[in-house]
Amino acid sequence: MGRATKVLAATTAAFVGTSVWLFLDNRSLRAELDDRPAPVVAAAEAGSATAPAKQPDAWLDAKPAPGAPSTATPSPSLPDQPKETRMDRRARRTEEFAAMFGRLDGETEDEYRARILPLIKAGLAIPRERAAEMRRIAEEKAHVTREQSAQLDKAFEKVYDDVLTYTNKAIADGQLSPYERNVAGWLDFAGGLGGILTDANGQIGKILQPGQVKAMYDAGFEWGEYLGLQAPWERIDPPPPPKK
Repeated sequence: MGRATKVLAATTAAFVGTSVWLFLDNRSLRAELDDRPAPVVAAAEAGSATAPAKQPDAWLDAKPAPGAPSTATPSPSLPDQPKETRMDRRARRTEEFAAMFGRLDGETEDEYRARILPLIKAGLAIPRERAAEMRRIAEEKAHVTREQSAQLDKAFEKVYDDVLTYTNKAIADGQLSPYERNVAGWLDFAGGLGGILTDANGQIGKILQPGQVKAMYDAGFEWGEYLGLQAPWERIDPPPPPKK
């Protein structure tokens, strides 16, 4: 069960941040793709095989006499634009993340919830459905009874409450903040979840037989992934306003 504890702690701690960060990261990937040159060479080679032979043009193919001044003018060009580095892009994404998931100027907690909760629900809807289906399949393979499954759900209620209480305190204290990259804070937060989530593993072990736990694991099911998705993240408190 030690491995499950570590997975559960890491998954739960990081899930909220990563689920919304993917939106900004996806835009970053698109920007990187835009920076790459289009495969025009291959297209030109493919087109040359089917293009009709070029007809000679007396005017365009004419060459100036030796020693005559050239009348060609240089092609116009725009000044070189500064290229955004990876560090610049990271700083920009941090600002975008803060603007999207931080408190707006004068925004109340209720207004923040009305703006952010639809994003959280939409982002979690499909992953939650998939996790629930994976649990159903794994419980069938492990011959988990309906009574055992209901007991697990009941035990998870307290785990979710403890996790949200701990998370809301970390948000209020600024340990988890949308306004800055605080990797050390995230790691401390994940470590603090270990004690809370160890109790979840203990409850699972009291309800399921060791053979059932192993059968669900062998089926590819992870309790850490499931609990990280199913936790009621919609109940997270809004962050405090940014410091001025």
